[in-house]
Amino acid sequence: MTSDDTGAGGPALVGPVVCAALRMEARAVRRGLARTPVVVVGYRARRADRLPDSCAALVTVGFGGALDERLRPGDVLVADEIRGAPGTEPVPCSAPRLLAEELIRDGLSVQVGPIVTTGHVVRGAERAFWAAQGARAADMESAAVATRARSRPVAAVRVVVDGPGHPLWHPGVVARGLAARRVLARTGPALERWGVLLVRGADEPNEGSGARTP
Repeated sequence: MTSDDTGAGGPALVGPVVCAALRMEARAVRRGLARTPVVVVGYRARRADRLPDSCAALVTVGFGGALDERLRPGDVLVADEIRGAPGTEPVPCSAPRLLAEELIRDGLSVQVGPIVTTGHVVRGAERAFWAAQGARAADMESAAVATRARSRPVAAVRVVVDGPGHPLWHPGVVARGLAARRVLARTGPALERWGVLLVRGADEPNEGSGARTP
């Protein structure tokens, strides 16, 4: 199922739906998915209206920028909460450590922590500001997807491309972007296993502690 196969007002979906901002991200994650639909929601989630009205969960995936030095390019951050504009309440994510453990099973370098959604690329002093607030990575879509989810479970997975010491606008970003796309293509199987456990009612307090949460 592709981004054109599901949308608002469509049939209820039993499992989660994966959301990606860019077609490049969608193509990468779709390589590892056997049955989970992927919806392209556009830059800054401007096409979030494409998302279905009913499904088990919404999972936003793609590239992101690290806010602290503990995350390196190629690392995966699984959000335990999604933060939006100042003054809005963070949205807790569903079973983040369970999702992180499934990704770790597939050999990925994974950490867990808060993601903040902004309307632009974060750099310099603003990066330091958000890091001081405890956010681990930044993106431009997850908060909008979380709002669309309403009472449904939500998750966010970001592969780090840039961060402190690894600026986005630097010749090395091309190689980092290609490496991040390869990592993103490996996330699909873990997302589907997590989705099955979520639908079955997996209880996060019993998950264990395989994910690194510095």
